[in-house]
Amino acid sequence: MPRRQLHLNAFLMNTGHHEASWRLPESDPYAHVELDHYVRLARIAERGTFDSLFLADGPQLWGSVGQRPAGALEPLTLLTALATATEHIGLIATASTSYNSPYNLARKFASLDILSGGRAGWNIVTTAGAEAARNFGLDAEPAHAQRYARAAEFLDVALKLWDSWEDDAIVADKETGVWGDDTKIHPPRHRGTYFSVEGALNVPRSPQGYPLLVQAGSSEDGKAFAARYAEAVFTAQQTVGDARAFYADLKSRTVAAGRDPEHIKVLPGLVPVLGSTEAEARAAERALEDHIVYTHGVGNLERLLQLPPGSLELDAPLPADLPPESAIEGAKSRYTLVVELARRDRLTVRELIGRLGGGRGHLTFAGTPEQVADEIETWFTGGAADGFNIMPAVLPSGLDAFVEHVVPILRARGLLRTAYGPRRTLRDRYGLPRPANQHVKQAAPALASAPASTPTPTLVRPRLPEGTAP
Repeated sequence: MPRRQLHLNAFLMNTGHHEASWRLPESDPYAHVELDHYVRLARIAERGTFDSLFLADGPQLWGSVGQRPAGALEPLTLLTALATATEHIGLIATASTSYNSPYNLARKFASLDILSGGRAGWNIVTTAGAEAARNFGLDAEPAHAQRYARAAEFLDVALKLWDSWEDDAIVADKETGVWGDDTKIHPPRHRGTYFSVEGALNVPRSPQGYPLLVQAGSSEDGKAFAARYAEAVFTAQQTVGDARAFYADLKSRTVAAGRDPEHIKVLPGLVPVLGSTEAEARAAERALEDHIVYTHGVGNLERLLQLPPGSLELDAPLPADLPPESAIEGAKSRYTLVVELARRDRLTVRELIGRLGGGRGHLTFAGTPEQVADEIETWFTGGAADGFNIMPAVLPSGLDAFVEHVVPILRARGLLRTAYGPRRTLRDRYGLPRPANQHVKQAAPALASAPASTPTPTLVRPRLPEGTAP
């Protein structure tokens, strides 16, 4: 049996995940809206044989434009361009179930999957925050439970739409003049609490059947949703102990939902800051912290904690009387993580902002390439992760350094592929079967248990890359 290997995802965020990255001499403060920047990053990640890259998104302008490069290119549009500039790497876009309709979004993801030869993924978010709600005619954000109920119905409708064409619905018989088989088209005719969708998708079934389904919420509602639908989970964990507990809980929930726990991959976020020595790495981390403008951090923290402006003092700890997670309607799991971090390490507000500046609650690790590889291996072999969501503090240099110096160590240890193999789709990369079409009753059991090497349908005929590993 082949040795289990890491899944690596490159989380790309403008000039880097550290909020002060744009202030460094090497950084281009306009890079976040330049296609060449993202093409370069995608090709670096592909050189490192990453499984996928990922773009976050939200339907609002976050915070103050004074803090860091603001605004973002629409991710599905950008990833379609990146599909033409890459051959192997998966392309995961964030899109909200709260502020989209199932038909249009299902069509967009099916189109990306077709155009990329089966490399599309969807990071499913429910979108917290009143700012986004007001951009869509609402006075306040919907309640947390309501957002997840809508998301569940949204996914159910999207799955019906992606299955509304059977794989062999296209006949293309020129002699008889029959292009397609109408008996293999299945309109959803869905009537539910949040959505009413009548007709079949106007895009054929894509190479993967449907995109890789990714989810990032770690609240109770988020974990229940992930156990039911998600195939990869991006999570923020500060300690290996917390990560092990989350990993075990999510795998157990997945089994309880009637799914194979191997069909959900847990990828904690990691912000690596590299140096040739540990002292050099620590100095690079301090240099970034020295560029933080703390007034921005205070405002962001007050919004996350749902406190009135002026509630926090830089050199004092967080207030003792913060509300419990149950009272929070926004980003519940991130709220709890930040509060627990501050309490556990007895941080002042200034120190907490410094910790959050690099990864907004994700683990930041400064060290040599060997130390970073050791940390990754400890989590991976210790039941805390199936891989990592790599979040370089500075881009492109941080991703380039990781690929040049950490990836070879992981490969030498047998933890990471040395080349992409002949199996091309994103599901293949994650070791997941191609889902059966729900309307093909006879074939469903065989397809559901098929290995990751199940052939891609001939609707799209990608050239298969050479290699030996998936």
